[in-house]
Amino acid sequence: MDWEFDILYAIQSIRTPFLDKLMAFLSTIGNAGVLWIVIGVVLCISKKYRRGGMQMLSAELLSFIVGNLIIKNMVDRLRPCQIDKTVSLIVKIPFDSSFPSGHTLNGITAAVTLMFIDKRMGIPAIVLAVLIAFSRMYNFMHFPTDVLAGAVLGVVSAVFVNFLFKRAGKSEMTK
Repeated sequence: MDWEFDILYAIQSIRTPFLDKLMAFLSTIGNAGVLWIVIGVVLCISKKYRRGGMQMLSAELLSFIVGNLIIKNMVDRLRPCQIDKTVSLIVKIPFDSSFPSGHTLNGITAAVTLMFIDKRMGIPAIVLAVLIAFSRMYNFMHFPTDVLAGAVLGVVSAVFVNFLFKRAGKSEMTK
């Protein structure tokens, strides 16, 4: 865990008032996956992207169940800010455990799913998801391995649900 604190302290060394505001904003828009859920719902409303919206919401649900309900409760890891209380915080400490990063999990799940749906939406979503993930380390809420695990689980969730939706689409075509 020492190397993880080394990374977090290196990130803390670049703090500025502007970055503090930006990183707090990025963390806030990632709270509870609301941004990504709203995008999924908007896609569901659109006739052209309805199936993609359902795919995105399904991937988000899967990643929430596996990451937030199962893994977080099994691992029950303290957050960096709960171990080193000397770092000044710019966001509120969440009530749940640190591993995996839910913000990263939600963002990467949504962004990878959007890449499957339409790259024009997926590329900006990936940039935003990565910035949100970085903000969680900048804000001293997550260790690098929390963020990495959230990203890996997000990719796996999105790929798995994409596989299921493609398979379901093929079986509908053969009926």
